[in-house]
Amino acid sequence: MNKKITVLNPFASGDYVVYPAHGVGKVADITKQSVAGTELELIVVNFDKDKMTLRIPMAKAETTGLRKISGEETMADALNTLKGKPRVKKVMWSRRAQEYENKINSGSPVAIAEVIRDLYRSENLAEQSYSERQIYEQALDRLANEYAVFESISAEDATKKLLGILAK
Repeated sequence: MNKKITVLNPFASGDYVVYPAHGVGKVADITKQSVAGTELELIVVNFDKDKMTLRIPMAKAETTGLRKISGEETMADALNTLKGKPRVKKVMWSRRAQEYENKINSGSPVAIAEVIRDLYRSENLAEQSYSERQIYEQALDRLANEYAVFESISAEDATKKLLGILAK
């Protein structure tokens, strides 16, 4: 009883993709593998920075949130979000931190930009707590990596550009 599951494939080997929980990765291969008598088509994604490889069944790619790098319109929205005024809710930090984590793990560049904007502190403002700093850096890293691929520049240059937008 050998079942075959095939799904239309929007990804190709060598494409950069975004996996919400891990950020930007590169499709290394699209392969077939037999698991429990079922042949699955898998997308193999490498995350060089984390030294991690993820195998995602093609049928689950959309439901896991795997997507191609954002287009021009979405990236422009994210950059405009960075330029906005920070909106910090007056709720307990633990609840805000949870909301920020959810925004980061949504994989949406605009939601991640909101987190960066809300947690950004310029040099002359009050210090951040350790957990605020961790969440801020995680969000900045995620957005910078996607922006770097979008603009075909290094992650460091992308981070500098994003910080330049925030500093204005």
